[in-house]
Amino acid sequence: MNIIFGVILLCVKRLLTQQIIIRYSLQRCFTCRSRGELGSCKDPFVVNVTIVEAKQEIGVQTVPCASGWCGKIVETEDTAKEEYGVATQRMCLQRGPSDSEDRCAYTKWNYRRVLMCFCKGDLCNSSKKLEANFLVCIISTILFHSLIW
Repeated sequence: MNIIFGVILLCVKRLLTQQIIIRYSLQRCFTCRSRGELGSCKDPFVVNVTIVEAKQEIGVQTVPCASGWCGKIVETEDTAKEEYGVATQRMCLQRGPSDSEDRCAYTKWNYRRVLMCFCKGDLCNSSKKLEANFLVCIISTILFHSLIW
């Protein structure tokens, strides 16, 4: 019983430490660019930070981002051909939007209509945001602990 409780406490401590480091350290963003079915930058973005930092994925990097704002741009060759020639680019932004709101919207960029997304947070410019909810972890730990007693 004490071993299981110790392991649970260690997991909670690690999760808390990780959240504090992420919140108060320099944020990072994914950077990459690919077109069509080739490359790893397209959606769905299945690359994770472990693969990138182990240099197992060519063309995708994590870079420190002083502003904390990451971006993703999706451009198509022709709006009538939504899936042909789709280029996806992920990057660190020098500054975020003036209203400091995370969002995606169509805009003009390099004389083309693109879908541009802005987000603030560590590695937030992947396809989906996977974030551990601290409250869920605590409740799960308590339930697990009460089941063993």
